[in-house]
Amino acid sequence: MNNFDGHTTSSIDNCKIFTLEKNHHVNGNLSVVENFQQVPFDIKRVYYLYDVPGGEERGGHSHKTLQQFIVAISGSFDVIIDDGVNQRTVSLNRPYMGLLLVPGIWRIINNFSSGSVCLVLASDHYDENDYVRDYKEFKNLTSCKISK
Repeated sequence: MNNFDGHTTSSIDNCKIFTLEKNHHVNGNLSVVENFQQVPFDIKRVYYLYDVPGGEERGGHSHKTLQQFIVAISGSFDVIIDDGVNQRTVSLNRPYMGLLLVPGIWRIINNFSSGSVCLVLASDHYDENDYVRDYKEFKNLTSCKISK
């Protein structure tokens, strides 16, 4: 697997759905996410998307080195993942299921249900230099790594 700086080649096949343990109780369920336990990285940043208006999209970028774990804490949404060659849509609609996103994958999050909350656990702090925000640039980077 190689990221954009030549170390790994990312594929949508490297993005996996993980089912978190669901601890059922009559007074409410509980799921846990811990560093290097349920996710294969040290969680350094947590953020969430909410109140996304109908028909709007989030994401529309890729990361050079950042890994993410995305969970639909409430409601549902779709994550379109793209490695520059293949594309797949992953629907998230259970708070005990999460999508692991590896570096070098273009993602668009859309089709938000009313009241949905998208939780994102990230392997590093925010760094604008880690983002690829232009799809043409992303395609150029992925075509370079495919031809190597």
